[in-house]
Amino acid sequence: MQRSTQYHMQAAVFDLDGTLFDSLGVWDDADRAFLTRRGIPLTPDYTEAVKLMHLEEAALYTKARYSLGESPEDIMAEWLAYIRAAYASMPLKPYAKEYLKILHAAGVKLAIATSSDKQIFLPALRYNQIDTLFSAAVTVCEVERGKEHPDVYLEAARRIGAEPQTCAVFEDILPAVRAAKAGGFYTAAVFDEGSRRDEEALKTTADLFITSYEELLLSPILF
Repeated sequence: MQRSTQYHMQAAVFDLDGTLFDSLGVWDDADRAFLTRRGIPLTPDYTEAVKLMHLEEAALYTKARYSLGESPEDIMAEWLAYIRAAYASMPLKPYAKEYLKILHAAGVKLAIATSSDKQIFLPALRYNQIDTLFSAAVTVCEVERGKEHPDVYLEAARRIGAEPQTCAVFEDILPAVRAAKAGGFYTAAVFDEGSRRDEEALKTTADLFITSYEELLLSPILF
């Protein structure tokens, strides 16, 4: 675990995919299945382009990029049919639930900031019995700009009555960490295999870098 100066946080905002959910590859598999049915290969630049987009934005982008005849609504429906099945029993990352319960018991205000869709992630939260731990959940489609900007984290903090300087943001993707940092938040980067190529940059950019939530159970910090 890498840490910098000791801080005292009163709230925390968590991303979901790759940060709390152990969902590596699920969205890639959905994209691959969708594109393969149309004879289109899944390429790294496409994956990189859509990973911070919300569902509707990604559907519009995909339709325009590949000149598809389907409507954005039809594209989203096809993705959702695949994703819902996967998220019905989506596991959390190891020790994530234990850490969240510790924070909640200590009175730390918790919120979600995600590019995912509520009809996808709410069942997964309930499946893992952590839905009651969060006081707010904000998706990027509810704010003006995506996760390359701090909007979704600022809105999540606002909804739980927290100022950025007293709130930690947990994220696994480098652009999102940079955005949260630009918004004045303490940033905690969580390792995910999908962001391995950015590991060194995450370590130098974030205020904290962890490979597992177990590190925070063994050595509590921040709160």
